[in-house]
Amino acid sequence: MPTVVFLGAGSVVFTRQLLADLFRFDDLPELRVVLHDIDAERLAVARGTADQVAERFGRHPEVVATLDRREALDGADFVVNMIQVGGIDATRVDLLVPAEAGLRQTIGDTTGIGGVFRGLRTFPVLSGIAADMLELCPDALFLNYTNPMAMNVWWLSVVAPQLKVVGLCHSVYWTVNGLCAQVGVPMEGTHFRAGGVNHQAWLTEWSRDGVDLYPRLREVIAADPELERRVRVEIFSRVGSYPTETSEHSSEYLSWFLRSDEQVRRFRLEPLEYIGISEQNVAEFESARAALAEGRPLELEEGAAEYAPQVIHSVLTGTVREIHANVVNPVGAPLIDNLPEGAVVEVPARVDAGGVHPIAFGPVPLVGAALNRDYLSVAGLTVEAARTGDPLLVRQAVLVDPNASSTLTPAEIWALCDTMTAAHADLLPRALGGNLDVDLTA
Repeated sequence: MPTVVFLGAGSVVFTRQLLADLFRFDDLPELRVVLHDIDAERLAVARGTADQVAERFGRHPEVVATLDRREALDGADFVVNMIQVGGIDATRVDLLVPAEAGLRQTIGDTTGIGGVFRGLRTFPVLSGIAADMLELCPDALFLNYTNPMAMNVWWLSVVAPQLKVVGLCHSVYWTVNGLCAQVGVPMEGTHFRAGGVNHQAWLTEWSRDGVDLYPRLREVIAADPELERRVRVEIFSRVGSYPTETSEHSSEYLSWFLRSDEQVRRFRLEPLEYIGISEQNVAEFESARAALAEGRPLELEEGAAEYAPQVIHSVLTGTVREIHANVVNPVGAPLIDNLPEGAVVEVPARVDAGGVHPIAFGPVPLVGAALNRDYLSVAGLTVEAARTGDPLLVRQAVLVDPNASSTLTPAEIWALCDTMTAAHADLLPRALGGNLDVDLTA
């Protein structure tokens, strides 16, 4: 019986959707589903969710819920990672503390100072997971959803290069879905490929029946001046390929948008937006807990198209499909020619019974590669800071972030990193100024 483990299963809405997508496949064998979380209350809701979803789809998995991570990982075939180290309280710190210093962020979970500190507090937990997996399930496929995506996959390539690690994100799929709706073309039957880095890949191919859809998109934009007030449309107009993340999140990757009140107004941005999203996630958890207690059916989203269930289905049934995946850009044989080897990139990948096979992409557009390298510099410095225990590299990671450096002076960045380190001390290694006694690379 194949075993699928969910780490951070207390993210019950996401767990619910992944299970629903998985159970929709009627040709899967019965599964052993193991739910793990460090919060007993959330874990109980996750267990109730799994039982209800399985029943609604007529499935009969063996469901196990455990607070013990090693017990959860023992014998796993697939490990789906959704942890959020520090929870909503840490998210508030990531956004509100920089805001007090004058630095705007919208999401703050992948890049910039929020992404740097989210990565630094996630790495120690990832190191522990990796050590457990190498002992208990060394052949399992690790499917990562936790942000900062590129940093986390990169970190695992440093501490446990033997593991099979793939980062999964739905941004490419939903970007194409939205663009097809914008130009009035069904997504089914379109051909698309994107390459770059997570949340900043470039849609270089997008066609239907051999016809390029970009000219149609340009016509739609030209006919509606309000579309020019979207961040992604502005990026598209300058780069020539559409970026694969929301306008809100895309704004953080560049120096162009959050640097002034005028730009924030022009592009209709909402700094600190992710706090509201996080609070909504908490409310959805409470709603799910109440629904289970009252015996009411949970709401299931149709057509979520998450990649983890598709990967699991392909491996177990041999079904061949193509997804987009975040993987290491191999040294000596890069998937993207004009991005750094050893870094983590997002590319198309073929999935079959043998696993996930990244497809060589070639070069991304020159200006796109230049912008990608800015983010990979932030990510690389963050990984190296954790690997070496050098707090100077933490500050330099934020220094090279385009959004931070467009707003704050170097001295202000150093001071802000000091404040962030103190605020997150209980979740950071002692070598970086925190209180955790951990050797991350042991």
